[in-house]
Formats: sequence, structure tokens, C-alpha cells
Amino acid sequence: MLIRDAGPDDLPGILTIHNEAVLNSTAVWDEETVDIPDRRAWLEGRQEAGFPVLVAVEGDTVAGYASYGTWRTKSGYRHTVENSVYVHADHHRKGIATSLMTELIARARDGEVHAMVANIEATNVTSVALHERFGFRVVGQLPEVGVKFGRWLDLTIMQLTL
Repeated sequence: MLIRDAGPDDLPGILTIHNEAVLNSTAVWDEETVDIPDRRAWLEGRQEAGFPVLVAVEGDTVAGYASYGTWRTKSGYRHTVENSVYVHADHHRKGIATSLMTELIARARDGEVHAMVANIEATNVTSVALHERFGFRVVGQLPEVGVKFGRWLDLTIMQLTL
């Protein structure tokens, strides 16, 4: 497996992973799938802002991706980012999320990032455990702040101070 910066050729793989999460999980709170132009705009926006978008590639398949970006838009928050990491359903339990998070945090440490925040649906114990392994700690719980699949979702907020 190779972890590298994402490029335009990776967009179909990123799109597949994103839309699978939209349709089948509460990892993404969007309820509508998106298309290649949407993911292209997302990728270009992250890159133009100087934020990494990483892919985990096995052979010629994008098995996962991770990024961080603006946490809040006020200038005082400029040293805090929000991370995300997603792995294709066929590639779970292979260490891909761990590899992506390792590189993502290294990029943050090399940059001007002071804190990384993760907003995780409260029942996603796999994501909470992943973040705990990297030193994130729970700093807040927001009950019933989102809705998907006809039910209210609670948000767990985790933070890693770099």
C-alpha cells in the first residue's frame, strides 16, 4: 500500500468511497450523493488552501483517503483544523486508516497546525478508537445535533493538541 498526495486521477475512487459513506453510514452526514465535479471542487479547494488530501492506493485502487481543512472560518481559528479519514468498505481492517492518520498528523505537525479536531457520530466506536490511539481525547458531546436515516445523531468532538 502506498500513501501519497491525491490527484485528479484519484477522484473516481474518492467519489466511490464518499458516496458509499453517504448512502450506508453516518460517517458523513450528507444525505445526497455527489458527482465528480463536486469532488474536483473539493480537492482543488483543499489544495489551493494548502491542506493535504492523501490517498491510500493498493495496486491501482484508491482504498482510502484522508484530509484536513478549515475547522472554523474566523481568523483566530487558523491554527486548528478538522480531519477526516475514510476507507473503502472492501478494505476495512487492513490498517489503512492508521496509515492515513499517521501521515496526516505528520503533515499537520510539519505545518502550522496547533490542534486537530475530529467530529464523529457518537456510535462510531471504530473511529473514536482510531482517534484515541493517536492521542485524541473527547472534549465534548453534542446530543441530537444531526439527523440521518430518520434518527437523531449525537456528535462526539475529539481533539489532539500538536
